[in-house]
Amino acid sequence: MQFSKYHALGNDYLIVNPINAGNELTPPQIRLLCHRNYGVGSDGILFGPLVTGEEGTFSLRIFNPDGSEAEKSGNGLRIFARYLWDQGLVREEPFPVLTPGGMVNAQVHKDGKNVTVDMGKLSFESTLIPVKGPPREVLNETIMVDGQELRFCAATIGNPHCVILRDSITSEDAKNWGPLIENDPRFPNRTNVQFMKILDRGNIQIEIWERGAGYTLASGSSSSAAAGTAYKLGLCDPHIAVHMPGGTIEITISGDFLISMKGPVTKIADGITSDEMFTQTL
Repeated sequence: MQFSKYHALGNDYLIVNPINAGNELTPPQIRLLCHRNYGVGSDGILFGPLVTGEEGTFSLRIFNPDGSEAEKSGNGLRIFARYLWDQGLVREEPFPVLTPGGMVNAQVHKDGKNVTVDMGKLSFESTLIPVKGPPREVLNETIMVDGQELRFCAATIGNPHCVILRDSITSEDAKNWGPLIENDPRFPNRTNVQFMKILDRGNIQIEIWERGAGYTLASGSSSSAAAGTAYKLGLCDPHIAVHMPGGTIEITISGDFLISMKGPVTKIADGITSDEMFTQTL
């Protein structure tokens, strides 16, 4: 099976074109491909471009390393856009990409190393995220985790997020508390988790636990959710630099919480898997 590998600030994905896959990827195949000891290794798989029936639109499916499917990924979308650009399928004009989490517009800039994605509208409505309980905007609520009372907001930009506000954040917070929050029963579809520290009106810092993937160096949708939350709470202005262990993404918030994201993409390799790899079981 042919694949391409890229990373966006250390968040790496394999791109598998359906033309080269021969059939649908199964969860066991996905887990093997993403495994860093028994497979190629990645934070997920981008399966596309798929036929949409709509001329000029590219469709994409996004798989987590545990074999589950994600609705949307900001870094994944930037990588997919760069892949389309490298394949000569798009130029420098904006183009639409359809994901299970909604349609977005992407634009690859001149050198191919930076990509802007209009991520869509951020919502804090509990029924859309979803979060259990009465219909409401999920803002400044509390959650008990491992004996700690944490303050959080929840949001969706096509996939669910829980933003934990802290005066100081560490990778250990994300690794220890992230899986507990991801699987908290108030989030029926599980959730991505961001631990956020406000630096100033134009800068925030986050540590990330991704649903189905675990601790992650960077995330585009997490950056969108965290920056939008900081703006919603009046803590930041609409142009926000999101600082993560892997690097920085620029977020712009306009209109009715429409999110635009700009960040880098780096190509790693093209490759071909061996059939022998898929004879293993995890």
